[in-house]
Amino acid sequence: MMDAEQFQRIAKALADPRRFEILEHIARHHEVGCQRLCGCFPVRQATISHHLKELASAGLVESRRDGQFVYSRTRPAVFDGYVEELRRRVGGSPAAAKRSAGMLGVGVGTARES
Repeated sequence: MMDAEQFQRIAKALADPRRFEILEHIARHHEVGCQRLCGCFPVRQATISHHLKELASAGLVESRRDGQFVYSRTRPAVFDGYVEELRRRVGGSPAAAKRSAGMLGVGVGTARES
């Protein structure tokens, strides 16, 4: 079961439209470099870094450094936990939870790679 604080951090992170777009882009790929994200969105690198920090704080992405480059990827287990907690709080069937996860660009119980 997910604690209330993490559930709120995830909900807040997903509520920002640009952050959600960035998360969707990361979810469609195995890993995405910060530089690549900067080329995909009309915002400054500092803004991308801020959004990545918020997504990481919520536990939705993790990053790894390779020299001067930073790569981010989603954490499917956290999505699974969030969807399960959302279902517990508001009800719904497992099929509805899978549809909700699909809207996030991830599968419940599976890692997505492109």
